[in-house]
Amino acid sequence: MAVTKKAEGVGKEKKKGSFRETVLLLVVGVGIALLLQAFVVGSFYIPSESMENTLLINDRVFVNKLAGAPERGDIIVFKGWNGEDTIKRVIGVGGDKVVCCDKQKRITVNGTALDESSYLHPGDFASGDKFDVTVPAGKLWLMGDHRSASADSRSHMEEPGGGFISVDAVIGTAVVRYWPLSRGYLFSRPDIFDKVK
Repeated sequence: MAVTKKAEGVGKEKKKGSFRETVLLLVVGVGIALLLQAFVVGSFYIPSESMENTLLINDRVFVNKLAGAPERGDIIVFKGWNGEDTIKRVIGVGGDKVVCCDKQKRITVNGTALDESSYLHPGDFASGDKFDVTVPAGKLWLMGDHRSASADSRSHMEEPGGGFISVDAVIGTAVVRYWPLSRGYLFSRPDIFDKVK
């Protein structure tokens, strides 16, 4: 069957239209992805052993940038003491008195002893350093889950900020470990922090 020139022209126009639509959809998709990355969800990789075994080196997490003010027990990404993106667990928020340690070698927050066995590195301990701090308003006291390998708030107590991190430095709250796939995990706040008043 012979194809007329008019039909050929219509076919070419359809191909051009389909190509334009594909390019437009691709550009819009990339734009939406960039906006989400900038303002809603961020992906971060773990460069050190300070959060083991909760997070291992080269694990990747998604962070919710709209989660609001961090709470005790949250795992957060923030601009750290050296200006780099850092990930730690919130132990104390503004107004909290955080002490190490009680007679059973547990950290206490406002007098409540924390049973941290669900997330501390196996065989690790609450802290090798003693401290007794009251967290200023708008600040956080942060510690890694692998306490003996974590340069956290304890390591910066002698600096001008006293080891505390401003809530304004928080990038977001870790919600899921998505890589490697075999270690996929949805984070939740440990129950022990619900007992802190």
